[in-house]
Amino acid sequence: MSANFFVVLPFLLLVTLIVWRIWFYKKEIDLKGFTQDWRDILNKKVSFYADLPLTDKFRFEEEILYFFDDVTITGVKIEINDLDRLLVAASAVIPLFGFPELRYRNINEVLLYKGSFNEDNQTEGEGRNILGKVGSGNMNRLMILSLPALRAGFENENSKSNVGIHEFVHLIDKADGAVDGIPESLMQKQYVAPWLKLMHKEIDNIRERESDINPYGATNEVEFLSVASEYFFNNPKTFQKKHPELYDLMKKMYRFTR
Repeated sequence: MSANFFVVLPFLLLVTLIVWRIWFYKKEIDLKGFTQDWRDILNKKVSFYADLPLTDKFRFEEEILYFFDDVTITGVKIEINDLDRLLVAASAVIPLFGFPELRYRNINEVLLYKGSFNEDNQTEGEGRNILGKVGSGNMNRLMILSLPALRAGFENENSKSNVGIHEFVHLIDKADGAVDGIPESLMQKQYVAPWLKLMHKEIDNIRERESDINPYGATNEVEFLSVASEYFFNNPKTFQKKHPELYDLMKKMYRFTR
């Protein structure tokens, strides 16, 4: 056996260990840390959780605890409570719930603002029309959410809007290295072409005012993915009725079983 083998072997073992820890290693999470008060909040405010069978509820709770362990949630000049933290975590868990093997690797902190903000992330002055944002540049690995908008997304289960889900879908889109409206980390290759066809068809319908999907979804492919996803998860029955073909494809894409 050559000497090079003994030089290369430790390196290969190190690389294998790093890959395993990134993609497969799960820290032990004690579900006893999930309180009954938290369950009551989720049952009341998060219809996705409330409609799950008991075993899936336990997994949803586990995913929330993993999220709490990985991501800091901070109120900026405001007090936040358990409801707010749970709504942030639920927003993250819902789009990835069909993929228990996946975790967000591109976020460290979520900042909650007292209201809408502008391009400079200011809550005072003009141009305050932003409700959520995934950071870039010196704000990479950060997300900013308007707290009132976050809460509003879970207040009405018939709503088509949910800013928390919207922004976490942007993170999913970003995870494959290309922010393009094609979540390749989730989507099997055979669905890419049908997705592009349906997406562009629906964007045209939005622009022709022949769709009930939020007009913001017609901005580009990136925004369409997030806008359609928040509608899909927040109000699946109406989405299925209004957009059956798109619903069926997104159900496969997200491994949605409800």
